Amino acid sequence: MNGEVIKKNPVAEWFRSNSNRTFILYPGVIFLIELLIQKGELSLVLWGTPFMLWGYLQFKFSGKYRNRIGRGGPGLKNPPENLVTTGIYSYTRNPMYLGHFIYITGIAITLQSIVAVLLLIFTLIWYQPRVGRDEARLMEMFGSEYEEYMKQVKRWLPGII
Repeated sequence: MNGEVIKKNPVAEWFRSNSNRTFILYPGVIFLIELLIQKGELSLVLWGTPFMLWGYLQFKFSGKYRNRIGRGGPGLKNPPENLVTTGIYSYTRNPMYLGHFIYITGIAITLQSIVAVLLLIFTLIWYQPRVGRDEARLMEMFGSEYEEYMKQVKRWLPGII
């Protein structure tokens, strides 16, 4: 690049972060949409909030665990040096992404929001090709070790899918 320094737009970078969108932007937008739809009279279902907490904590702690054991990351921009197959990663190959889904489920329940259900469906569909790319890259990096891991640990729900 002939020594050119490329300046990154911090706002664009913030919006590119899946975690910023899932845990900050989407809840705020859905809350405002539901306020408009329900004409300012939200009735909250509080038993949905533990799902939000569970999803966020699963995302956060499985990420910290992955970074500590795998010595990589966040994401695959800074790939792991070691394949992580222990802890929560012995139950699901994608606990961080699954945390996003659980969190959005919590929003849908708490706000009784069809908008959040639609967001959840969109997110589930959107993550499929991303996970496929992640898996291809991990297969390239770790070969048969990752292939064996894929045979033993499901992509999303332990023992199911």
